[in-house]
Amino acid sequence: MIDHVMGMVLRPRRQWSLLAGRQPELGRALLYPLVMAALPALAWYYGVTEVGWRVGAGPVVRMTPDSARLIVLLFYLAQVLAVAGVGSMVHWMSSTYGAVSSSPALGIAVAGRAATPLFLAGVVGVYPIFWLDLMLGLLALAYAVYLLYTGIPAMMRVTEEQGFLFASAVLAAGLVAIMVIMGGTVMLWEWGAAPQFID
Repeated sequence: MIDHVMGMVLRPRRQWSLLAGRQPELGRALLYPLVMAALPALAWYYGVTEVGWRVGAGPVVRMTPDSARLIVLLFYLAQVLAVAGVGSMVHWMSSTYGAVSSSPALGIAVAGRAATPLFLAGVVGVYPIFWLDLMLGLLALAYAVYLLYTGIPAMMRVTEEQGFLFASAVLAAGLVAIMVIMGGTVMLWEWGAAPQFID
């Protein structure tokens, strides 16, 4: 798995071509986001409970471990479900763009690998500094979009032109997933999963 992570970061086109030669199984396709989503979840748990953050020149703010545990668990599930959902959309849209996807596993493999920079950037949550986390998050998002646009043609075996349109549709599905997560966050905070802070 480490080879796949480093390949996606350092040699994405070569890594996509290596992955394109394999037909993934659903269990193996899901294993990647299940493991990778744990990295930012654990980093943020440590960051918000042990390190904390400051708002302006105010005191250090930390969350209670119980509150953080629930929120981090929901964060982890949201990451995995987002990858699975976007991957299922890749599979569902494949026939529209002339691709052949025999199972959702291929779409989940594409979505999970394209999300690699986001998983890795989430590790900065171990030290929650707003401007640093935002800057690295935006860079990771840009690289994830690049991976999506280079990975779709290779993995789904479509032309560059079809791949561009296909990846654009997948990107739109990803934006919908983000909006669903944001709406879900508001509802969950209302239903008792709001953060609680240490006095």
